[in-house]
This record gives sequence, structure tokens and C-alpha cells, in this order.
Amino acid sequence: MSSVMTASGAAAPAAQKSRGVWAASWCRLRADKVGMTALAVVALSLLLVLSAALGLVASGWQKETGVPNAPPSFMGPGAAESASAIEVPKGPNVDLSDIDPLAPKYGEWTERAKQYKTDETPRAQTLPFGADRLGRDVLAKAIKGAEISIMVGLLAAVVATLIGTVLGALSGFYGGKVGDFLEWVYNVFTAMPNILLIFAFAVVFGRGVMPVVMILGLAGWTGIYRLVRAEFIKHSVREYVRSAEAIGASKTSRMFKHILPNVSHVALVQLSAHVVSFIKSEVILSYLGLGVSVDQVSWGTMLSEAQNELILGYWWQLVVVTVFMAIFVTAFSLFTDALRDALDPKLR
Repeated sequence: MSSVMTASGAAAPAAQKSRGVWAASWCRLRADKVGMTALAVVALSLLLVLSAALGLVASGWQKETGVPNAPPSFMGPGAAESASAIEVPKGPNVDLSDIDPLAPKYGEWTERAKQYKTDETPRAQTLPFGADRLGRDVLAKAIKGAEISIMVGLLAAVVATLIGTVLGALSGFYGGKVGDFLEWVYNVFTAMPNILLIFAFAVVFGRGVMPVVMILGLAGWTGIYRLVRAEFIKHSVREYVRSAEAIGASKTSRMFKHILPNVSHVALVQLSAHVVSFIKSEVILSYLGLGVSVDQVSWGTMLSEAQNELILGYWWQLVVVTVFMAIFVTAFSLFTDALRDALDPKLR
């Protein structure tokens, strides 16, 4: 430990440097066992999503590796459907040459067809978590669907947080006509029910990953705007901001260099909370046919397919996608709660 010399010549230990805000928050988060467990589950899920995006896993989710609606391995192969026996009429064969002039050619065509062989890949009778109606592996589809749904939720939350933070900072700091105009825009967006606003944007932007990100981002920034605006109104009159103004700091510097770091915990917690909300919204849009395109798969499209399969008694696709969603959404919600507690200024 470093030391300083006192007036008497004795060495005195130097004052230890206090931990920063983020270091103290991280220490509080590490002390939360539930939060750290949830963080580990979220990290593993994101690693799985990254592997799927790079093609390391679930790259062949479109391949028909099993028989249609193949059951999970623990159930064993499905019972063969009993086909009704076709009774063959007895008696001598009837000469069809008088009825069908092409009858003599049938034998020749049959011999020619035998010369052309088609290689058909054998399909598995069971798969670890079953197959869908086309024989595609449900586990691979769930992993690939997680990539789309989680990526949409993360990107849409980032877009909504950026819009809400910037507009909230401008409205709360400047006030006046700028604040009145932004409040009018906020009221316009909140006047319409959120789900109807999402559907309206979906009709305009169409289907696809990036359109869904823009739809959710443009429809979900209002809550973040309201909280950030209130924080900027509160902090803009505090002494440290007045001191920065007195030494000649510009308005932009005061907004984003002095105030924003002190209210960033609000935006960060809202970002984390909106991820879960936007994943659910993407699932609803894809379930209704307004989300990702037809050549992609997400948790919402899997639920839509599972609805029809469940009527026929094929329940495994519904169970697999529900378990995947429940694990990630629950873990992310618990992590958000732990993050909010760790970043709470009252606990510093």
C-alpha cells in the first residue's frame, strides 16, 4: 500500500480510492445469487443464438431428417397406420388392348422406369424432440427460432431506448417549445392502444426481421421517454449541473456528459425490461402472420404450426417452443430485477 509522509516524518497510509458507480453496482449484482444464475442462463442463451447465427448449430433446420410428425425418442416409433386391405378380384386378367390402345406400352414403360433409380435419404422414425409435419427436427427449429426472436427483441429494445433517451433528454433539459412539441408527439403515440399501433406499423413496413425491429422500436419508446424526461428535469437544476454551467460547459456537454451518466441506470433497466416485452410482441406478430417472412422461423411461427398439429395429437413442437420461451423469458426477467436493484441509486 502506498504511503505519504506526515509532518513528523512518519509514514501514513494513503486514503484508498472509492469504488466507482459501476464497480459498486457489479459487486451488488454478484452478491445476488438469483441474479447471477439468471445472468448465466441468459449468457448461455445468447451464446447459443450466436452459434446459430454463425451456422455452427441448427444450420440444417430446413432439412427433412425424419418422417412427418416423428415422435420424440423417448416415446419410440409411432404405430404404423393400419391400411384397409384392398380385395383383388379373382379370375383371369382382362385384355385392355381393345379398351385402352396404350395398354401394350405399359410393360415397356415399366421396364424403362426401372433403369432410372432415385436415391432417397432414409428418414429417422424418431428424433430427440420430435419432428414437425414435414419431418424437420423440432429442436433445430427451436434453436433457429430463438435466434430470430431474441435478436429482434434485443435490436428493437436498443432502437426504442435510443429514441426514448434522446427525446426524453431534449424535452427534460430544454423544456419550453421543444418540450411542448415532444410532449405532443408523445401524446399522439400514447393515444392509440399499443397493440393497434403495432398492427398499423406492420401493415406499412411489411414482413421481415428489420421491419419488425423498426415496428417495435417506433411503438415502444414512449415509456422510456417519460422516465428519462422526468430524470432530466430533476437533475438539470442540481448543483453539479449548475457548477458545470458556471465554468462554461455547453448545453450538449451538460446533457450527455454530466446528466446522462447519472440517469443511465434508468435507460439500462428499461432496455433490459423491453427485451422481454418485444420478444413477446414478435411472437404475437409472427403467430398472426405479420412478423418474419415465410422462409424464416421464429417462436411465433412455430406456435402457429403447433396449433394445427395439436389438433391431430402431435404435441411435442408446442411443448419444446414453450419450454424454450419460458426458460429465456423467466431468466431475463429475473436478471432485469437484479439489475434494477444493483443500479438503484438509493443503495449506493
